[in-house]
Amino acid sequence: MRTFFIILCFGSALCVQSQTDGGKTILASTKMYGDKVSYFTADNLGNIYVLASAGLLKKYNSNGDSLNVYNNVRRYGALYTIDATNPMKLLLYHKNFSTVVMLDRYMNSVNTIDLRKAGIFQAKAVGLSNDNNVWVFDEQSSKLKKISENGEMLSETTDLRQVLDEVPSPEKILDRDGFVYLYDPARGVYIFDYYGVLKNELHFTGISDIQVINEAIVGRRQHNFVRYMPGTLDLQEHTLPPVIQDAQKICIMPQGIYVLENENIILHPYQ
Repeated sequence: MRTFFIILCFGSALCVQSQTDGGKTILASTKMYGDKVSYFTADNLGNIYVLASAGLLKKYNSNGDSLNVYNNVRRYGALYTIDATNPMKLLLYHKNFSTVVMLDRYMNSVNTIDLRKAGIFQAKAVGLSNDNNVWVFDEQSSKLKKISENGEMLSETTDLRQVLDEVPSPEKILDRDGFVYLYDPARGVYIFDYYGVLKNELHFTGISDIQVINEAIVGRRQHNFVRYMPGTLDLQEHTLPPVIQDAQKICIMPQGIYVLENENIILHPYQ
């Protein structure tokens, strides 16, 4: 007996083929990546970036081959987030030191930005912009700011306390499809254009592993896969296969779903 889990997020529908064995649904095939993993992310080429518990940041290709290693992760304290939007430029954020480190595709450090020198002392979230600058949400001034690789201020929004009843405390910034998405799990998604104008405010809360794919916002809410297209009433929610439901983290990519579980990464490819 075969069942199908449908994900409608990459333009046309993609199916993760699964099979039922003894009442337990499993995906058709899996592949292991790395060992003793504490965090990971992926880029649009299928490369994954794995933070090992030993403090090494490793890069693997879509076949699971180890490509490069960055071994200076702990120089600025704990690594808070990794942005792999651009495979040519990886962005690492060390929140405790208010420091952004940029790596090239070979995992060599090419630039370091001290946000405090840019006058930003409370930055909870950062993200890579489409022009390879850096988006920062400054909680002290309640502004979304764009800074250059040299830490120079390029643009900023108005003080959001003047336009919102509740100011977001975003944990993630995504630059996708001509818009900047700020995600606060408690308050929702705030969408800005590149001029800093707030275009939409969505009460889309309680989402983990949030992504924006082809203008659709997708992620997990408990044991369900959730997809919402801004500007519509089209909210879709589907139960995740059991092998994904309890994952520590998932990342939905064109080649499959990457899953972090028990300190290992598994790729469930589409069939």
